[in-house]
Amino acid sequence: MPETIEALVDGGKASAGPPLGPALGPKGVNIMQVINTINEKTKQFQGMKVPVKVIIDPKTKDFEIEVGTPPAASLILREVKADKGSGVPSKTKVGNLSVDQAVKIAKMKADSIQGRDLKHKTKEIIGTCTSIGVTVEGKKPSEVCKEIDEGKYDSKFTENK
Repeated sequence: MPETIEALVDGGKASAGPPLGPALGPKGVNIMQVINTINEKTKQFQGMKVPVKVIIDPKTKDFEIEVGTPPAASLILREVKADKGSGVPSKTKVGNLSVDQAVKIAKMKADSIQGRDLKHKTKEIIGTCTSIGVTVEGKKPSEVCKEIDEGKYDSKFTENK
């Protein structure tokens, strides 16, 4: 029965310190080998928190690393080149996302968000913008969601784009 350790690490910068080191120590695996593998697999997400799963076979001490996609908020902030979300999202805005960027993020997160199709997944990403102080197409995210419902951006949701 494999053992699983789940953690949120900095992309490309995982270390043997917490949260991974103390969890891996008792499992008897080569900690640096695990850390190096995680860093290799997460380097494209540098500067972001990335969920990882370390699956360990307790008999052979072999391990497998599964990398999730960073949270939607992190992907949005990377797109708008902001370090962090707004402390007062209703008043202070940290950036502006285009609908095309929202579609791109929705495709990256496609397996882990709930929407039934690309249009609804994109609306889910746009909804996240509200809580971190990011406008969409220069407007409130809720206005853009209404425009999506009205069909204004339908051409952007063809699945083969």
